Formats: sequence, C-alpha cells, structure tokens
Amino acid sequence: MQETDRIRFILNDEEIALDDVPATGTLLDWLRLRRRLTGTKEGCAEGDCGACTVLVGRLLGGDLVYESVNACIRLLGSMNATHVVTVEHLAGADGTLHPVQQALVDHHGSQCGFCTPGFVMSLYGLWLASDRPGRPEIERALQGNLCRCTGYEPIVAAAEAVASSRPSTVFDPIERTRAAVKERLAALAPHETIHLGRTGNRVVVPASAEALGEVLAAEPKATVVAGSTDVGLWVTKQMRELDPVVFINHLSELQAIESKPEGLTIGAGVTYAQACEALCDLVPGLRPLIERIGGAQVRNMGTIGGNIANGSPIGDTPPPLIALGTRLTLRSTAGRRELPLEDYFIAYGKQDRRPGEFVESLFVPAPEADDRFAVYKISKRRDEDISALCGAFRLSLDTAGTVSDARICFGGMAATPKRASHAEAALMGRPWTEAAAQAAAAELEKDYAPLTDWRATAAYRMLAARNLLTRFYLETTGETAQLRRFEEVA
Repeated sequence: MQETDRIRFILNDEEIALDDVPATGTLLDWLRLRRRLTGTKEGCAEGDCGACTVLVGRLLGGDLVYESVNACIRLLGSMNATHVVTVEHLAGADGTLHPVQQALVDHHGSQCGFCTPGFVMSLYGLWLASDRPGRPEIERALQGNLCRCTGYEPIVAAAEAVASSRPSTVFDPIERTRAAVKERLAALAPHETIHLGRTGNRVVVPASAEALGEVLAAEPKATVVAGSTDVGLWVTKQMRELDPVVFINHLSELQAIESKPEGLTIGAGVTYAQACEALCDLVPGLRPLIERIGGAQVRNMGTIGGNIANGSPIGDTPPPLIALGTRLTLRSTAGRRELPLEDYFIAYGKQDRRPGEFVESLFVPAPEADDRFAVYKISKRRDEDISALCGAFRLSLDTAGTVSDARICFGGMAATPKRASHAEAALMGRPWTEAAAQAAAAELEKDYAPLTDWRATAAYRMLAARNLLTRFYLETTGETAQLRRFEEVA
C-alpha cells in the first residue's frame, strides 16, 4: 500500500518519491531547478508557447496513455502515479537521436533552438499516438507550439518525413519500458488520501470521489485542481497563494464517458481530448470548436468539468452545452443534486455551488434528428487564443418549417455565459426566414450589454453576435452563395 505522506511518480527511467511538494509548485520549476533537466524551457509561463512541453503517461481505462502537456502550468502535486518524459530521455545511450529529433535536424527545423525541445516532444507524442499522421493531424499536434525564427514549414516537413518513413524497428524509450511502467503506475495509484505540507502550503490527493467529498466538507474553501490550465495562471501570473490544493486529475470515477440513446454522460474529470470523439459523435457541429480549444497540450490537460466549475464568462464549452440543454450533477457528502447548466452561473465569479460541493458530471441530451446546431468562436488568433465571444445556436422546426424551439447562448457578452431570451422569443412560432433571423438579431441588444476590453470593443461584440446569427441562418438554409458574399464583407 502506498505511503500517504508523499507523492510518487516516474521521471524518465527513475522512480521519484517526494514529501516536500509546494502547493503551487510547477512541474517545470521542479524539472529545471531541482533536477537540472534544462531541455524543458520556460517561454510564456501560461501554456501558450509550448517550449515547456513534456509527455505525461497515465493509466486511462486500463491503458497507458502518453499526452503532451505544458509543464509551466502543470502543478507538481498532480503528478502522482504518472510517468513524466522529458526531451533528455529520447536519444539512445550512445547519443543516437530519436527519429523525430533526427528529422528536425535533416529538414532544418531549428534555428535558435529555444522552442525545439517543445516541438520534439509534441511530435514525439504524435509519433506514439498515430502511425501515419497526415498534415491536418500534424498541424493539430503543433497548435500549442510557437516558433519565432524557424518558420513552420521545415518543422512540418520533418514531421511528414518521419511519418512517411517510420522504421519498423527503432530504439524508443517508451515502447521499450511500456509494460513495466504500466505495472508500476498501477501500484502507485493512491489507496488512501495523501496529505502533504503544513498550514499555508498543503497538498491533498484524495483516493476516491467519496474521499474528495470528505476533504471538501472539512475544507470548503480548498482549491480543486484537475487540469490546472486556469489555476496554473493564478500561480504563474497572479502569484496567488493557495491552501490547500486538492488534486483530482487521477480520479477514474470522474473520468467516465457513458453514451446512451437519450444522450451522453461525461465525468467532470474528462479532458477535452478524451471527450472530443464522444461529443462530436453526438453533435458533429462541436468539432470545429473543440479542435480550437487551446493547443493539444491544453486539450490534454483541461477538463470539461473544470471549464464549467470556474465559471468564466469566456469559457469555450458552456455556450454550446447550454444551447444543447445540458444538465449538471453536483455532489457532496450530503448527496447529489442536478440542475440545468444555465442555472449554475449566477453572476461574475459566483456559481450555484454550495460549500463542500464539487462538479461530478454533466449530461448532454441527444439532439433531435432534424435539429439545427452550430457554435462559432471569435478570437484574434485562430488557434491558441481565448474567445472575444462565442455563440451557440440550436433550432427546432415543426413540419411546416416554423420554429418550435430556439436556444441561443453567448459567452463573452455578459458577466456569465447567458441565453438570449429576447432573441429566442422573437423566433418562436415564426417561419425560419431571413426576416425572422434579422428580427432576432435586433433583439440581442435587450439580452446583452457587452463590455470593452483588450480582446474586443462592446460595439464589435454586438455586431459580431448579430453576424453570427445571420451566419447560422445562411448555413442552415443552404444559401451558400449569399453566405460567401457575407463572409467577403465580414
């Protein structure tokens, strides 16, 4: 049975046991300052540039899965029962480069070299996950890696070369030890709750969802951390002191996905990457949004439940989930309660989560076969950027083509993700025509009073929201020629 006064994980080929883990200490700082593994770089310290990319292996549904993550915002306390792989681990003992590294050399994929280890690790993660990735897969794998001097074509060329000529036998540090690592990680899973540190610097790793409820009953103001894609920035940018920090990324009970004819149940600990296929099978229109949430590293770390629980008005998933009629399950030692997702958001920074409660799961009902749905994200950069606004639309028509149900939700237009009740009312009982769409767009001023910030002005947000409703009309009515003209003007 694992000791409960330390966390244990594997670093490259060495087992690590730590009893001194700062509550807000990052994996990157530990790797560089304590272990002197300086191949992993700090660039942005906010999960945006990818220079700090490492692979983290974890047991998921009985399989050992390796994912690229941002070490700069991954907190050290979350590493129990994982396998951390840094760029130093890839080359052979005689210095022979891994094929991914050699391809970058051969195709001149590096100049100053600062970003190169991160690119290597992202491409190595792709190497492990896909035998013959095409260019779209390569570009998605590199969404979270920025290069200022080399340019991306040589890097993509290296990735294509290693994909097309992948040797059948090659020294690979992960494949060589996969079976042994899998067995060891299973033994490192906590059987009892781990407690580290003293008041002001405490780390808690609950052994189960039930234990999580008990911890939060005793510590209702604890900071719960799943992926740390948001909390990590509280630490690196805002320098917040957090105590205690409760890590839940290992709880398999919160990582279940259950599909039934009536809809999809997703555990709060399911990451964007894990949820993608199940959600997109249920609602294909979600794929363009999910594939633009951060980069691959962020999608591998961030969780659906975390995106909801922190209550941000510009979170990517709440608008489409609200438009789809999602319901949320909250849990505590007192039991469970369920509520519509839209009712969870009360005001800026305030959610309907009682002391001791945590988000356990969400249920996304299956849309009707003839429902029309779309979600659009507006941001300054296409990839790796936070929304200026995000609009989600779902429409049901009766046999006569009249709107029988309308759900419109925007993020970035109010203090919370919020439905456009006036715009919805303007559509109800009317034929789905351009005049109806324009009437609904005119009502958006009654629903929202957006603010001006560095992402967008209030006027831009309102204009964009109206245009997105127009776009939804054009796309759902098949008026492609008019849509092309609309896009040219926009």
